[in-house]
Amino acid sequence: MLRYLYGTDLDLHPRLRDSMFRDRAIQFHDRLGWDVSVDANGHERDGYDDLNPLYVIWQQPDGTHGGSMRFLPTTGQTMVNDHFLHLTDGVEIRSPLIWECTRFCLNQSAESRVAAALMLGGGELMRNYSLTHFVGVFDARMVRIYRLIGASPTVLGGQGQGRDQISVGLWDYTEDNRARVLRRAGLSSDVSEAWFERSLGQPEPMRLTA
Repeated sequence: MLRYLYGTDLDLHPRLRDSMFRDRAIQFHDRLGWDVSVDANGHERDGYDDLNPLYVIWQQPDGTHGGSMRFLPTTGQTMVNDHFLHLTDGVEIRSPLIWECTRFCLNQSAESRVAAALMLGGGELMRNYSLTHFVGVFDARMVRIYRLIGASPTVLGGQGQGRDQISVGLWDYTEDNRARVLRRAGLSSDVSEAWFERSLGQPEPMRLTA
């Protein structure tokens, strides 16, 4: 099932929290070789995890992490504006209608439909918070995944070639896109809406720490 949890709520779900940060370490540090920090507990965290982001998390039946994404509004600190302006020719992306998505992570044993379920969760955020887009930086391996899900972004800029290419893209929301992702995830609209309401209830402004 999908869970929507603010950073300040993660401690209420320690099994889910710890397995998410461990899976991030396995994916980004061990498998992809990114220059990320892993602590003594085997958790991969960065400064953006301290900004009270909203996490979209696929929770497996045993309560552990199956996949996740991290969202922050672009009106505050974001990775795309802090570290990847060279991909947008120096143009910052800041709007109350656009949030940033980072740390797209999958457990190594996750079903193929989990990636689609996470993208569905991103769409539910756009629907419920009246967002027009979310923005994210992605590498070449993700292009095929997005295409299979039926949720390819509009590419704003990129750098590198082949497997070394990284790009910044914008995802929008349409009912047709949502229908495709629902089919790929094997979920009904009613179930997806119920999961969102169970986690967040009625939409409210993004809660940020100072």
